[in-house]
Amino acid sequence: MFVVLLAKNLNMMKTLTKAEEQIMQILWDEKEGFVKDLLLHFPEPKPAYNTVSTIIRILEKKGFVDHRSFGKSHQYYPLMSREQYRNDRFSSLMKDYFNNSMQQVLSHFGKSGSVNMKEADEIIKMMEEIKLKAGNNE
Repeated sequence: MFVVLLAKNLNMMKTLTKAEEQIMQILWDEKEGFVKDLLLHFPEPKPAYNTVSTIIRILEKKGFVDHRSFGKSHQYYPLMSREQYRNDRFSSLMKDYFNNSMQQVLSHFGKSGSVNMKEADEIIKMMEEIKLKAGNNE
């Protein structure tokens, strides 16, 4: 039953709001924390305690975080890794804007001028390594 519920939560995953993502970034870096601990990582002006508490409860309902209870306090921790979220978001971006085509992604970055020559050389080197590995697996 738990596995089915978890799978449903992951399949229904939505994009995080900026505020939710800011909290998740802190949780991913710190691994866990009470609301008061999370507040220490916000720049000035820091949000109100109740604001962070509300957002983290929303994240919990969305299935991104869970908590351990210590009396009346809750220590929150991420249920999804930063890499899992990044992979999901990138997959959605690929599907929604680039027809699942890496060629279109690379073409976009090439045309936009957002890749410098050093990065382009590194990308070419990585692609050559991928081709070599693929050739060895055939």
